[in-house]
Amino acid sequence: MKIYTKTGDKGQTSLIGGTRVPKYHLRIETYGTVDELNSYVGLIMCQEIDERHKLLLKEIQDRLFTIGASLASDPEKSKMKIPDLHASDIELLEKEMDDMNEVLPALKHFVLPGGNTIVSYCHIARCVCRRAERLTVELSENSFVNEHVTIYLNRLSDYLFVLARKLNMDFKAEENIWIPRV
Repeated sequence: MKIYTKTGDKGQTSLIGGTRVPKYHLRIETYGTVDELNSYVGLIMCQEIDERHKLLLKEIQDRLFTIGASLASDPEKSKMKIPDLHASDIELLEKEMDDMNEVLPALKHFVLPGGNTIVSYCHIARCVCRRAERLTVELSENSFVNEHVTIYLNRLSDYLFVLARKLNMDFKAEENIWIPRV
């Protein structure tokens, strides 16, 4: 099987369902951003972190692939069965955040990205996740998007923030807080 098809050489690509759209189409930008996010999650997962975090990050990658497939489908023409995102996927992120927050110090200041390299990767992923969420919301204004997708991305950005704080604590790095100048 060849990876290259040459069908996109003129700036068009196909959605699942066969619809051809320009490569700058909002749907392409949206699932491309989810793919970018998935790559950053993979980068975090490759670091020397607790195995429990790695297992959840692998699950998150699977859910992001599901989201990407959903977003890559023409909602009006695709007959392909795409895996579903469920409320339980969102609840898992919430439970993990609650568990981590039980051992984290109370948040009294805004946290600036940084602390160490792994924590910085979490913050980059969080920012990409927020962009994916914004694009998904925009796409949903004109086309069908499963409501769980937007909710999941919203929760995932929160999870990545809490994970950054937890990893910062695990590595005994000082939290990079913002103290506004007055």
